[in-house]
Amino acid sequence: MDIKTLKALAPSEYTQAADGYRAVSDMADAARERIDEQITGTLRKANEGEAADAAQKQLKKLSENFHYAQVECGLISGALNGFASEIAAPGRRLVEALEDAAALGYAISARGDVTYPAGGKNQMTGDKVPGGTAVGNNGMLSPSNRALHGPDGSGLYTPGTGGGAIDIHHGNPHHAKAQDIADRIAHAVREATEIDERYSGALKRLKAAPGLSVNAKTWADVASDAGTVASAAREYLQDNVPLDKSPADRKKWWDGLSDEERDEYKRAFPGLIGNLDGLPAEVRDETNREYLGMLMAKLDGRHDEKSETMLDGLKSIDAQLRNQDPASPPMYLLGIGDEGNGRAIVSYGNPDASQNTSAYVPGLGTALDSDFAKNDLKRARDTAIDAQKYDPSSASIVWLGYDAPQLPAEEAVHNSAVMLTHDAKVGATAYNEFMAGVSATNEHSDPHITAIGHSYGSLTVGQAAQRHGGIPGADDIILLGSPGTGADRAEDLNVGRDHVFVGAADNDPVSHLPSKKETAVALGFMGVGPGAYLLGDIADQGDDDLWFGKDPASKEFGARRFTVDDGPRPFIDGQGPTPAHSNYFNPEKDLESADNIAKVVAGESDHIKVERWR
Repeated sequence: MDIKTLKALAPSEYTQAADGYRAVSDMADAARERIDEQITGTLRKANEGEAADAAQKQLKKLSENFHYAQVECGLISGALNGFASEIAAPGRRLVEALEDAAALGYAISARGDVTYPAGGKNQMTGDKVPGGTAVGNNGMLSPSNRALHGPDGSGLYTPGTGGGAIDIHHGNPHHAKAQDIADRIAHAVREATEIDERYSGALKRLKAAPGLSVNAKTWADVASDAGTVASAAREYLQDNVPLDKSPADRKKWWDGLSDEERDEYKRAFPGLIGNLDGLPAEVRDETNREYLGMLMAKLDGRHDEKSETMLDGLKSIDAQLRNQDPASPPMYLLGIGDEGNGRAIVSYGNPDASQNTSAYVPGLGTALDSDFAKNDLKRARDTAIDAQKYDPSSASIVWLGYDAPQLPAEEAVHNSAVMLTHDAKVGATAYNEFMAGVSATNEHSDPHITAIGHSYGSLTVGQAAQRHGGIPGADDIILLGSPGTGADRAEDLNVGRDHVFVGAADNDPVSHLPSKKETAVALGFMGVGPGAYLLGDIADQGDDDLWFGKDPASKEFGARRFTVDDGPRPFIDGQGPTPAHSNYFNPEKDLESADNIAKVVAGESDHIKVERWR
């Protein structure tokens, strides 16, 4: 990258190339769809036997080839558009600087040095101040000028003066103007060089060898390619995508894009668009289903325990998406990622089209694994099915958008990780962002939104609710198996005490976690140091406090406690230490609790069955 190259560069040529690659991507997508939905299906119905099976395999291979071409060309298109957008600014600044130099009669060298004429008068001698050459390369002088200027570049070097320098250009009105132009030229070329190197590196990664076989390793490379393009285009995305704005602002931005622009963002930056709060559920679902395959391929190439665990969870989610039960509400994949302990957000029912939407935050031990894909998704599905019995316009979401403490519920009282609020506070920020997006994209003028927290997730919801303004859009809050929310009263959760609902099974030990005061006393009895000092300020804690504050099921907290089954007793009933903690959503194991949850979600909270406070 130099002055000549940058001056001649036409961003429109790169956008035209991007359009060409997008057209190829579109054609490949259409071909894949025709193979999968028309040719393969017709062949399957009309033919059987080894020849038909062999043909099906070849068609599947061809479909994968088209799929690969579709994705890679989409990435190339995004990279080229990003380059064209970013390179336009330094190109424009260079042309402006050159035009200013031409207007003043200054000569520009190939390397950007600006030569200016004599002008002005030396105040000491009255002589005309000589002209010179301004160099804008970080103040460095070209070798040809070092003989004329001092070692520090400040003026004429005079032998015999001890190495001092005299500024012979002082008083020349052209000097400052020329230096400004030289600096602008140097800055434009430096910026263009950085942009060029970023995108050149990304585009080199997007080359495919002739005869490439599309397999798991290939898709792992695609996932890496997507990350490379997103990294190269980081400044383009910062300038063009409202990442630092509210979900409502992002919705306005998305609504203002053309279909072609939306398609480019989805194909070139799937990891970003699929997880961007404020975008429509159908857009996020479509994009994340594409990104899911990349993410699985990426993790499949790793062999550490964490990656293998996440891969198991993703494979289970993928299988459920591909084989949805027609009797269940349709699934929407609203978020997916491998950061932290993994991210997954799944909705049963379209949250944008539904009058009633709930978002459930899981707690202890939850991570992106096969247990989450099996159990937590089922909780959201059961809630949606039951809520739709009261109002068909209902959707239920499971939100794993944070890192919950990684230990099973039975170890909660023995592990300090769950005793801290850090994870909940971090999660609260992300949850509120997501809920603001749910409100922004809902098509109803006054949607009914319910926040649900289970176990440690109830602390996360409680922390989110206590932020200024509460949880965006939330009308009701449900706390299940809660060890406390950090609040002393239901009204502290910013939805009104009559809109805070609590399910707490008598045999759920997590909902009976001892308070800090009780723990300090126990530590004292066991001789484990000064318990009160270790656990902080506990003077104000009462008998109805849990570890994270007032017991949500207590009278003093003031929420509406609904009936739940007592549940199996820990150990005694032979189901382990915390069986009752996991039954709240399950209509097979606790029909009363599941029904009460569904009524609140569907906006029928006046019909719940209430229970006495503890």
